[in-house]
Amino acid sequence: MEEKKDRVILIGASLGDKSLNDTDEASMKELAELVKTAEGEVVGEIIQNIKSIDPSTFIGSGKVEEIKEFIDANDITMAVFDSELSGSITRNLENALGVTVIDRSRLILDIFAMRAKSKEGKCQVELAQLKYLLPRLSGIGQSLSRLGGGIGTRGPGETKLESDRRHIQKKIEHLSDELSEIEKHRSNIRKKRTEDSIPVVALVGYTNVGKSSLLNLLSDSQDAYVENKLFATLDPLMRKITLEDKTEFIICDTVGFIRKLPHHLVEAFKSTLEEIKYANLIIHLADASNEELDKAMTVVNQIISDLNENNKPVLTVFNKCDIKEPPLYYQNMNTVNISVKEKKNISGLLDKIKEIIFSSKKKLKIILPFSQGGLLGLLYKTSTILYEESKEDGFHMEIVCDDEIYNKVRMYEVE
Repeated sequence: MEEKKDRVILIGASLGDKSLNDTDEASMKELAELVKTAEGEVVGEIIQNIKSIDPSTFIGSGKVEEIKEFIDANDITMAVFDSELSGSITRNLENALGVTVIDRSRLILDIFAMRAKSKEGKCQVELAQLKYLLPRLSGIGQSLSRLGGGIGTRGPGETKLESDRRHIQKKIEHLSDELSEIEKHRSNIRKKRTEDSIPVVALVGYTNVGKSSLLNLLSDSQDAYVENKLFATLDPLMRKITLEDKTEFIICDTVGFIRKLPHHLVEAFKSTLEEIKYANLIIHLADASNEELDKAMTVVNQIISDLNENNKPVLTVFNKCDIKEPPLYYQNMNTVNISVKEKKNISGLLDKIKEIIFSSKKKLKIILPFSQGGLLGLLYKTSTILYEESKEDGFHMEIVCDDEIYNKVRMYEVE
């Protein structure tokens, strides 16, 4: 039997400050997409202009009464707020409206709970949910007691969210320990990649810009999950890309970003997002056709800035250029325009990636004497072998290597 969809009213409150955290038509449209992704049905929406936040109901008692009338007349089962709510405001609103009330952060966490597939992803989501709910235990009412599931009830169930704070704190500590162990494993894999001298390219961007589609196209596979919904990808994917000239790099797809992304969620996913910090190149993939491109760019650039402690190069790639070209003020030496759908300028993108990640490497031809077997093994381990043939006078090779290896083999270089 198909689960009945929640009938949802969207509620936004605008302070009129034009900030990324304020509510406007674009953020409400995005909120509607989030509800759709969470398998709810949007029945109506209201944006209330306010001078300040009402400490009891956020939007004021008069507007609450108006919304209550709409809810009763339209068989609404849930109200979703675009702003983050405290536990006490949530309780007051649920009592006044008679329906479940959740905020944007809770909705995003709910979608992440739907999308998490790996053990790490599930741990990260549950940790973020518990950290979100812990300070709200005394305030959140109906949304915890609902039976039968629905939006806002996925992830840790009611038995795990009883009002025993010590129990929840213990669970948080346990999940944190689990994630630490997973991060150790991830760190070992990262170390192995470094030893193998394979460059890593991290793919980041706003949610639903085509990152997984680009990953599939570059790796010539259909492994990455692709769907026209927000946060279709949660768990990171890595693929080795081998080009025609035998140069190799690893591309890593990461979780998409969004306006008002809960801070505790970014914190919980830090181990996954660490790949950005250790990448040789960060590709910021943007949707050129997005009407809110400037705001999306600002959100992602801010998160990249926070995570890119090592100042790794960032290449901005505009996807969906078959629909619309990006504004001229974004176009410079570090931007590439593509269309994944039309496979437009993918070779240009690959050329730019190679130019950046191999800029500090040297390409040379050598004749390595047979007596240098140890050095040959080192080349296999650390360098890209473009050509190799055993002849009478030694191993004829064309390689791409870093400065350290170059200094070891430069005496064998030939024209």
